Amino acid sequence: MKKCVGFLWVVCAGMAQAQSSVPCQAKPLEGRDLYLRGSFNQWAAADAQKFSWVCNRYVLVTTLQGEHSFKVGDEAWSADADFGRGGDATQLAIKGPELKQRFQGATRLTLRLGSVGSAPTLALDACPSAAPFKDTTLFLRGSMNNWATQEDFAFQYSCDAYYLNVALNAAHDFKIGSATGASTSTFGLDAAGQLAAGAQGNVRLNFEGEQTLKLAFAGDQPVLGLGPKSFADPNTHGVSDPVAKSLTFDSRSTAHKTPFGAVVAGVNMGFSVSALTGVDKLTLVVERRRMEGNQEVLEYRELARIPMVKQSKGAQEQWSAAYRFNEVSVYGYWFEVEIAGVTFVLHNNRDAVFWTREKGSGGEGAVDAKPASSAAIRRFRQTVFDAAFKVPDWAQDVVYYYIFPDRFRNGNWANDPRPGVNKYHDHTVELHKNWNDKPSVPNSGDGSDVHYNNDFFGGDLEGIIQKLDYIKSLGANTLYLTPIFKAASNHKYDTADYKNIDPGFGTNADFSRLTAQAAKRGMRVIPDTSLNHTGADSLYFNRFGNYGTAGAFQGGKINAGSPYADWYSLDASQTEPDKQYKGWVGVTDLPELNKASAGWRNYAYRDKDSVMKTWLDRGAAGWRMDVAPWVSDDFWREWRTAVKGHRPDALTVAETWFDASKYLLGDMFDTTMNYIFRNTVLEYAAGGNAQALYPNIELMREAYPPQAFYALMNLLSSHDQARALHQFGWHADTRNSQAIAQAKQRLKLAVLFQMTFPGAPTVYYGDEVGLTGGDDPYNRAAYPWADQGGKPDADMLASFKRLIGLRNQHAVLRRGSIAAPLHLDANSIVLLRQHGGQTAITATNNSTRVQTVTVQLPAALQSKAATMRFTDALGGPAVTARNGVLALTLPPLFGVVLLSGK
Repeated sequence: MKKCVGFLWVVCAGMAQAQSSVPCQAKPLEGRDLYLRGSFNQWAAADAQKFSWVCNRYVLVTTLQGEHSFKVGDEAWSADADFGRGGDATQLAIKGPELKQRFQGATRLTLRLGSVGSAPTLALDACPSAAPFKDTTLFLRGSMNNWATQEDFAFQYSCDAYYLNVALNAAHDFKIGSATGASTSTFGLDAAGQLAAGAQGNVRLNFEGEQTLKLAFAGDQPVLGLGPKSFADPNTHGVSDPVAKSLTFDSRSTAHKTPFGAVVAGVNMGFSVSALTGVDKLTLVVERRRMEGNQEVLEYRELARIPMVKQSKGAQEQWSAAYRFNEVSVYGYWFEVEIAGVTFVLHNNRDAVFWTREKGSGGEGAVDAKPASSAAIRRFRQTVFDAAFKVPDWAQDVVYYYIFPDRFRNGNWANDPRPGVNKYHDHTVELHKNWNDKPSVPNSGDGSDVHYNNDFFGGDLEGIIQKLDYIKSLGANTLYLTPIFKAASNHKYDTADYKNIDPGFGTNADFSRLTAQAAKRGMRVIPDTSLNHTGADSLYFNRFGNYGTAGAFQGGKINAGSPYADWYSLDASQTEPDKQYKGWVGVTDLPELNKASAGWRNYAYRDKDSVMKTWLDRGAAGWRMDVAPWVSDDFWREWRTAVKGHRPDALTVAETWFDASKYLLGDMFDTTMNYIFRNTVLEYAAGGNAQALYPNIELMREAYPPQAFYALMNLLSSHDQARALHQFGWHADTRNSQAIAQAKQRLKLAVLFQMTFPGAPTVYYGDEVGLTGGDDPYNRAAYPWADQGGKPDADMLASFKRLIGLRNQHAVLRRGSIAAPLHLDANSIVLLRQHGGQTAITATNNSTRVQTVTVQLPAALQSKAATMRFTDALGGPAVTARNGVLALTLPPLFGVVLLSGK
């Protein structure tokens, strides 16, 4: 029988159900805060000892030592909020005498006011001495946050358990674990449905608004609870001190930090904080960040504490300091503030950034009481890059067409994979006879076998060559191809032979022909590969014996004599084959490469005929590198030197999903795939609040070197995420024509923003003709060619061509400057671009209604003329600015592109 444990809710075998028998109440005392006031804080109402109201009681966890006298009261010692000792050890009384207690560290205080006629009570409970995992933070990772490690979903250890307040709705799958994913600190469901360390099964719970997750331990047994919000999060306490509240710093304002944004090494940067009079001391704290892997390691090392100098300006004071950033790196900084004996921190805001572990989007900072742990400080981040960092100039003009080759176009039926002849590991492949089939999902009843990634449609390089004119007519000028080298799967990230094109896609000569034909049309080709892992079914590993006798894991056994043996981390002490090597993120089909191996580095990029150099010589214009965070920094630094030494104008693109600043310092990559852009623009176009979302964009403008920012691969759909139309509500079972029409219009809005923003807009094949699809594999459906029975959306195609053409026609939309929005509200984003004597104002509206906004032009523009006339490149009426004011009428779910000048 499964054991259930109560904690204001019922917890049973890792699953939780809220109990309704604990009614929550409105905060009493007219909403006033209560404080623990005593000899330990000079009887002040200190933020560090402020109680939190949770459901039906006040709770405070604080750390004190020694004997102290104290009471509980509000800020004013109001007559109804001055609690002292009552009739017994737990009872309190209004205006009662001081309480006395010997404290021995962390203590939880629980204050209940009681019902009418009963005395309030105060319970003091000593907390255990240490958290089970010491300084290791546990995170909630699941479908609610795309399985990312984010500070917004970090548990806090308080007194006796790990707690996390959430505000979620609907059922979600998840695990709880450390950033490193260590099995001893990662919790899922085991085969018996019990919560256990290292278990691989997902926990699934139904969330209903504001609730608290609690992970406790009964001995070594983890116990997970979900119930009404009950955790008093110490990090949510507001600051009441008026001087502390007046502290102001904006990392994107040159009044507070200069110069703006990412800077070259050696720059002396100025910092300025303003506040009301009353600050006793203000210190700039500068730290160097260490981030490794997929954000598993994230820590800061203090470099300097710089006293800031005060200058009085009436009722305000200006505190200033400077610091010279001499080395290329990503730094953190924050401000320590002392006011009347209390220490505060002025640090980054609480904004969550898509995919990024650290909270804080930059810009306006926040003030909090100094936390007990420095890990709770949200650093502003400062990028310092190499002055010699160059990105190929042509990257600013790129429009990518992003192709998953097996699903784009079958140009040569003779090279299609053949069931019963071609293998997928030790099984056969599957081939779709109908080009417009849905991709197969094993065990779904669709008639496919039980294996993933072994169903093929027959797309190939010849098909891409045949459609180069189509791609050029769309306006794209650079092809990005997911892997095309020999591999067992349909996605080809499980490389079998880095030196040869997969036979199902064609030949090496076909690739050279593709690049030559693309070049004739003014187009480039950028392939994709992984230098982090190979396939288990490969020339190098050869687990299934399909590639001769030289594999490092030949036929499922370690082959110490293999020339590739030191390319992998093999463990002969294990007896189970799956445990004798490390699969990338635990996937045994993808044995992880030993990036420290000299032999592997020689083969990958050092040798004259290395993988990187070979394909550049065959016509590739650069590389997109898979899973960049899992490869060491020193590998990428040496790799960049080799690639750029062989082809200086080759473009190098990382696959990263989070804030990629560390990869864009001039020593690793030119730029990155921009998933932060994707999530921001899709959520905005879906109707999300622009004011809440746009800081994600501003973070990149501030943090990324300009040459990298203007080359960002700004995608909307990908083979790893649901397509844009699916995100906008057009699913496989959607039949409502109005919902479909609105989803299409939202995509047009997203593309309008994409094509008028700095960076390299990226069109995932099929989006331009209305292809939709959810998560993998449905996001990898075949392009709906009319001659193969498909139904391409001609209206959508015309919209894409129009918007891409607009970008290609006007350099200001590709290369123009960008600053903070001229106007930003819940629905509208208005941006100013300038380049070569031309001014563009782009404005978008995600509302289903017409929006009218008034924009004040910058003084530099106002000085040019009393009136400025703008034409709408999208065909709307011309608009004239008068005395620097521009009135805009924005159509629903779309926008305007206003141009003035040459």
